[in-house]
Amino acid sequence: MTDNAGRVPASGTVHWVGAGLSTGSGLTRLCDTADRVRLWHRTEGRAADALARLGLTGRAEPRAFTLTALTAELAPGDIVVSMLPAPEHAGILAACVRQRAHFACSSYVSQAVLDQVAAAAAAGLVVLTEAGLDPGIDHLFAHCLVGRARESIGGDTAASYSLTSYCGGVPAVPNDFRYRFSWAPAGVLGALRSPARYLMDGAETVAERPWEATRRHVVDGETFEVYPNRDSVPFVEQYGLPPAWKPRTFVRGTLRLEGWLRAWSAVFEELKTGDDARIAALAEELAAAYPTTDADRDRVVLAVSLDVRGGAGQSWSGSYLLDLVGDREESAMARCVSRPLALGVRHILDGSLPAGLNRAAGTAARSEEWLRELALEGLEFTLRVDQ
Repeated sequence: MTDNAGRVPASGTVHWVGAGLSTGSGLTRLCDTADRVRLWHRTEGRAADALARLGLTGRAEPRAFTLTALTAELAPGDIVVSMLPAPEHAGILAACVRQRAHFACSSYVSQAVLDQVAAAAAAGLVVLTEAGLDPGIDHLFAHCLVGRARESIGGDTAASYSLTSYCGGVPAVPNDFRYRFSWAPAGVLGALRSPARYLMDGAETVAERPWEATRRHVVDGETFEVYPNRDSVPFVEQYGLPPAWKPRTFVRGTLRLEGWLRAWSAVFEELKTGDDARIAALAEELAAAYPTTDADRDRVVLAVSLDVRGGAGQSWSGSYLLDLVGDREESAMARCVSRPLALGVRHILDGSLPAGLNRAAGTAARSEEWLRELALEGLEFTLRVDQ
């Protein structure tokens, strides 16, 4: 059975797979909305403990996760939310396609996931991706800024632009290392070992060692350090920037506290010379030396800015800022990842997302709607516009 849009109707059951540090109040929101929620974790006991920690005992069903066990419980129209590492998504999506269940995650679209999108779409299934913080809220901010600038300047008007999008999870109280690890550092180190491609001064630029492209960046009067992420260039098209506008700068990157570059100098030396085994060992050493404890509070800063200058003297600039500190109840990272993801799942539940691939909200209009909904739920951010 499919609905009028050729989409398998949502059954009302949500399977949330994984209860790590990005699982937060978004899961609570789903328990308010879905008919049934099951939380899958390494063991049923750990799932039950996670539900207790979130105050959800009795409101969601704990389950011990294996792909076989999950597959056995999937029914057509169920929604599976994968909070597992990105390499696990493809296997879970394949199970969803077989059982005619929808799929959602907060991660970037991998090729292994992309390869299954056609089959999912043909089966009437939603594949929701890039619906967390970064990627996720950053996309919403960028789409909205581009949409507002289009209305002001005109999409067919010759213009140049600068778009920067920087996001980071940092300690709320700075330490000497200017960072604390809340999960395995291997991902952080791996990203630093990958070349970064972006646009600077109107030209494509590649930083073989991203940290060597670190620069100062002032956000709301506070100085941070930022460096480029792996590949910014495809997002020019994804964000709908008009072809008549030529880029001066287009960078998506990572934000760190001032002093980070100096504090990590010994780490960078290791990254230059260490093999995979040494970097894996380094990750363990850093996790032990700079952990996030129960007494520590995290801070999430996401700053997205767009400046457009028309050839006839027109100009438009705008920026979004999300700056959130965690509390005893929930880390800032968990809130910022789980809330937009849960919102996307609710849009699968209500039938407003189409079958096939969805990345958060793919248009300025839909992004404005998502941001209004997130603001109503208490996720605070600010917009500044200068014309």
